[in-house]
Amino acid sequence: MQIDHIIPQAAGGTTDLDNLCFACIGCNSYKLDFQVGLDPVTGIEAPLFNPRQQQWDDHFDWSDDSLRLIGLKATGLATINRLRINRAAMIESRREWVAMGKHPPAQ
Repeated sequence: MQIDHIIPQAAGGTTDLDNLCFACIGCNSYKLDFQVGLDPVTGIEAPLFNPRQQQWDDHFDWSDDSLRLIGLKATGLATINRLRINRAAMIESRREWVAMGKHPPAQ
């Protein structure tokens, strides 16, 4: 895991706890300094999910097999798209975690 600036420092984000969160290395490498992503349903940019200000279950749910994250609103869809959260490597990791009883995470 890496510490991510929710609002990137390049955009004036601070290193205060309210602007920091944990992110996996892969997802963080796709986020970079972006604050928005493309909603693949509408084709319109939407803000990325802010774990400090928004509720996870308002924007996301797990597929029935818990392998894919599903966006419920534009922010969820844009975040999944920008961070490539359902990339093949993540799906395979989740498959292993499900088999070990470690996934999905408790809410």
